[in-house]
Amino acid sequence: MAERRDSGACQSAMVYGVREMEEKDEKLELEPVNMYILFAKMFAHITREVEKTCGQEGVDAVREGVRQFGLERGRDIARRAKAMGHEVSPEFYLSCYDMGRSDYFTSDDHVTPERVEQNFTQCVFADQWQKDGTEQYGIHYCQMIDPSIAEGYDPDFVCIHDKHFFADGCCHFVFKKKEP
Repeated sequence: MAERRDSGACQSAMVYGVREMEEKDEKLELEPVNMYILFAKMFAHITREVEKTCGQEGVDAVREGVRQFGLERGRDIARRAKAMGHEVSPEFYLSCYDMGRSDYFTSDDHVTPERVEQNFTQCVFADQWQKDGTEQYGIHYCQMIDPSIAEGYDPDFVCIHDKHFFADGCCHFVFKKKEP
């Protein structure tokens, strides 16, 4: 028999109108919505409202916010690599990455000391934005996040994102040092 959740969970459930169902069926437990899906939906809603209110200048601000977030994440990934005794190089980019891969992302990864190549055949963000018809908002995250993470990881690191789910049905990335 499943254990009942604490009163904090009941209070949270009340906010979402679930409390009444719990009273009717004490065995009912609802699965939480996946945080990746919630993030994708939230990002699209925020970007849509910012665009409506502020136009392209607002969209540019959202993109800059994503860029700053990516730079911060990249710096943190570099710190993780150094903490593990690694140099900041393509070889350790994925092994020290800050976001674990779940079944919601599927990629074929090729890592060498000189570069990382990834071909994603599943992305929960792209799936959700396509399902919701909000690709025009999600694309701003897609275009900004990985190049920014790469730059934060190493200012001489570049991300080439030459295929995208919305146009190509997959995402293809190459991360490598800038050409001299």
